[in-house]
Amino acid sequence: MAVLEGTAYWAFVTTPNTTYDPCYTVNLVVDNETAQAFEDRGFTVKQMNEGPAIIIKRKVNGPNGMIRRAPVLMDRLKQEIDVNVGNGSHVKVQYKEWESQWNGKTFKGLDFMKMQVLDLVEYNNGDVDEFDIEGEEEAEL
Repeated sequence: MAVLEGTAYWAFVTTPNTTYDPCYTVNLVVDNETAQAFEDRGFTVKQMNEGPAIIIKRKVNGPNGMIRRAPVLMDRLKQEIDVNVGNGSHVKVQYKEWESQWNGKTFKGLDFMKMQVLDLVEYNNGDVDEFDIEGEEEAEL
């Protein structure tokens, strides 16, 4: 298994993204050199506004009714945590490369094994207010 370090976007680590086929996933923004190396080896690299992103994912549903477990999520001290990783979080991702053949075509991917959060940007789904308390001198107009 290997580890990549980068900036996480659209991370679904402890709960799967169920928009399409349920899967745990992260778009990991990396430097151009790393992205090019993955692209040269046949992996998908997504061009985002933040930079090139390597897509690492694990499908929930496997063959013969198998259910895959969620990737392990841990903090800097390697303690398991249960948080929602927000866009812009600095992380390391452990993954395993896979390749399979089907109908004469080769498919490649990166299986999402673990994520270590180095600098968390907390995900906010809009349930928390982000107003600061305004002092009286600031509130008077």
